[in-house]
Amino acid sequence: MKDANEKVIEVLTEKSLLLTQHPYEHKYPYDWRSKKPVIWRATPQWFASIDGLRDGCLKAMEEVTFIPPNQANKMRPMIEGRSEWCISRQRSWGVPIPAFYHKETNEALLTPEIVKHVKEIFAEKGSGAWFELSVSELLPEEHRADADLYEKGTDTMDVWFDSGSSWAALQDDIGSPVDLYLEGSDQHRGWFQSSLITSVAVQGHAPYKSVMTHGFCVDGDGRKMSKSIGNVIDPRDIIDGGANRKKMPAYGADTLRQWALSVDFTVDVSISPEIMADVAGNVKRLRNRARFLLANSSDYDEKVDAVSFDNLPLLDQHLVCEAESLFKTMTEAYDEYSFNRATKALNIFMADLSSFYLEVAKDRLYISAANAPRRRSCQTVIRWLVENLAKVIAPVLSHTAEDIWQALPKTERASSVFLAGWWTPFPGREEAVGAVGEAVKAYRLLLQLRTPSNVAMEKARKAQQIGSSMEAAIYFSFLGEGGSEAAEQLRKALDLVAASPHHEDVDSLKWLLGVSQAGVGPAKGEVLASEEAEALGALASVVLAEGTKCERCWMFCPSVGSVEAHKPICARCAAVMDTMGAEKTLQTV
Repeated sequence: MKDANEKVIEVLTEKSLLLTQHPYEHKYPYDWRSKKPVIWRATPQWFASIDGLRDGCLKAMEEVTFIPPNQANKMRPMIEGRSEWCISRQRSWGVPIPAFYHKETNEALLTPEIVKHVKEIFAEKGSGAWFELSVSELLPEEHRADADLYEKGTDTMDVWFDSGSSWAALQDDIGSPVDLYLEGSDQHRGWFQSSLITSVAVQGHAPYKSVMTHGFCVDGDGRKMSKSIGNVIDPRDIIDGGANRKKMPAYGADTLRQWALSVDFTVDVSISPEIMADVAGNVKRLRNRARFLLANSSDYDEKVDAVSFDNLPLLDQHLVCEAESLFKTMTEAYDEYSFNRATKALNIFMADLSSFYLEVAKDRLYISAANAPRRRSCQTVIRWLVENLAKVIAPVLSHTAEDIWQALPKTERASSVFLAGWWTPFPGREEAVGAVGEAVKAYRLLLQLRTPSNVAMEKARKAQQIGSSMEAAIYFSFLGEGGSEAAEQLRKALDLVAASPHHEDVDSLKWLLGVSQAGVGPAKGEVLASEEAEALGALASVVLAEGTKCERCWMFCPSVGSVEAHKPICARCAAVMDTMGAEKTLQTV
């Protein structure tokens, strides 16, 4: 094209016929895929009138749920402004339009009888029969005498008419309308619209109850993926690994599914090796948390060792309430197709679970005697948690969920997580405390003390005054004269938690804060660092913990060495060791 332009200009100049020349940059008419010029030609076409269907289509749309809702505003104007639909194409492939043309007048011959006859031929021999059989063989009996006067049409049906009538193929199996149509935002002009028009024409209603629109994948820089640019990421490379395994390892299907459901699909979404690495990290962390829960409940027998909800420590009751809140949120998000909200809630919960509950649980699971109530209560909760966690992640992390399920003890459980149903509430929780008990609310308030205490410990750590948090003791004093409303609420919360029957072994401040000692009142020792919690009306002060480090539980305690037979450990650990020794002796006997 460029060479032709120059040659034409050259000839016109030689003949003194060129008045002026000016470069003109344009995109039209170039084919967007091949990037080559397009030649246009006028040809007769087949059209379907929309005028008689428009009102019915607009009315049918009112019964459809659009996800997200504003997508209805894209499709409605297209229907309102459309008067006709060109249903023919000039292609060498596709479903033929069964029309015959008179050789002399070019008048089309297309009747219901002809359509029915050709349909029967296609049902037996396929649509390719149109190109293989003669006019006489394709025409029904009543028209064969005039076969020599006609020739076959070469037009094919618009592919949107093909796909737009796909609902008809499902009527015998699942009926119409179906629950959901899912496609990209460009299909408001395509599949969504053509399906609506054909369905309203035949059935009088939309073929779908809901229409969900998604965006398109772009690279990490927000550029459209294109083979010519070379920025396309093949989903198979994410699952099985790319040519450069360092850049794109084999992440498996779960990681790809997790990415797809962690983004806001209603807009264009970015994907890149760096993004997939982050998603893979989240999946790996979830698997590791599940392994921890499974491993530390391996000696737990739910028929013998289970602890009822009202006998659980407040720490465990709080976790159950938080987990059930997560499961409800994920259920609602799934129902609303808000998958990224479900994924975000899960990631936040798993991060909190790891940073707080599982850290506190290690002392109960590792240090306590095997059958100690504080250990069995923790195992009761983590076994319930991991079972239900597998159920709620199954729609997304399908392989991970099944791995978790198969690692559970084989009791009366379903053989697969996909046969186990949805998550189930903790037994007896509703009967015991309703939605959330006052004591659990109090415990939730005290959890806010972790922020100022962690800040104060970090100050002491940076000043090299402490190393591990177990070297610290934290004391809280109330701010303000006469006590603020926030401080009063904190006092009440402390009293409620102090009344817990599990206060000393699970629910006290030292376990909540992850330190060796904690209390309310003047600091016992030199204050190393402090942090004001204005919203709570309290001040957190860090001092060195009293006593010596126990070699078994690593907590600092004045009782270390007080038991003659167990010099390097504290009295609490010594009692556990004696119990374990007695159990071992009993088993030997």
